Amino acid sequence: MGSLTGKAAFITGVARGQGRAHALRLSRDGAAIIGVDIAQDIPSMDYPNASADDLAETVKLVEGAGGRIVARQADVRDPDDLTAAFQDGIAEFGRVDIVIANAGIIRLGPAEDRRAVWRDIIDVNLTGVWNTIEAALPSMIDAGRGGSIVITSSTAGLKATGTGTPGGQAYAAAKRGLVGLMQVLANDLAQHWIRVNTIHPTGVATGMVLNQAMQELLAHGGEAVSAMQNALPIQILQPEDIANSVAWLVSEEAKFVTGISLPLDAGFSVR
Repeated sequence: MGSLTGKAAFITGVARGQGRAHALRLSRDGAAIIGVDIAQDIPSMDYPNASADDLAETVKLVEGAGGRIVARQADVRDPDDLTAAFQDGIAEFGRVDIVIANAGIIRLGPAEDRRAVWRDIIDVNLTGVWNTIEAALPSMIDAGRGGSIVITSSTAGLKATGTGTPGGQAYAAAKRGLVGLMQVLANDLAQHWIRVNTIHPTGVATGMVLNQAMQELLAHGGEAVSAMQNALPIQILQPEDIANSVAWLVSEEAKFVTGISLPLDAGFSVR
């Protein structure tokens, strides 16, 4: 039996990348998965989001490994849509113990519609996290079993770099805002034994990074990427590296850990 047997985890951005890695790792540890993903593109971004086929593949991988999952297409910007998807999972599993607010987007290159880029990144990366927690929190509190909430921030939430692009500005603002949200919630929810923490990955090999727009930006350097250097001699981490750390953070081994910002960054933050 895994360390999370009998528990259920609500994960956003589950169709690929870190979200999929979290679903696979936590299901291997025994948790049932309630997974959501927009599974469609956002026009203001310059790279493709995950697809419905990607979401179906996550389901196939979890179930193929013996896990249980309820997966739905839902937009974290739409609280009613998100709550309906979450409630489908509650109807199936009857509980939620873990929330991983992972869904996020980025655009570091120039944009014609600066306001649209700013708005969408803030709405997904900051407001979407609040919507995610709002959807799950009543069930967690009413159950009285405590729980763990992990919010995916970024190294940009610890150390922002200079950029004139609206996407870079919005991304840093949202990811730093998540730290404040985490600290407020960690204090407020401690009475319920619900722990709240942020994680701060460096670059991770996901669709957010491994796409044409990002690769062109990296190839040409510039202000948005000039400071993106890890201290350890590794350029990029794998989604599973992040999932392994999150698995510890939501486990009983970390039952007294709350209110922290955990760098998973190969030393990026110390440079």
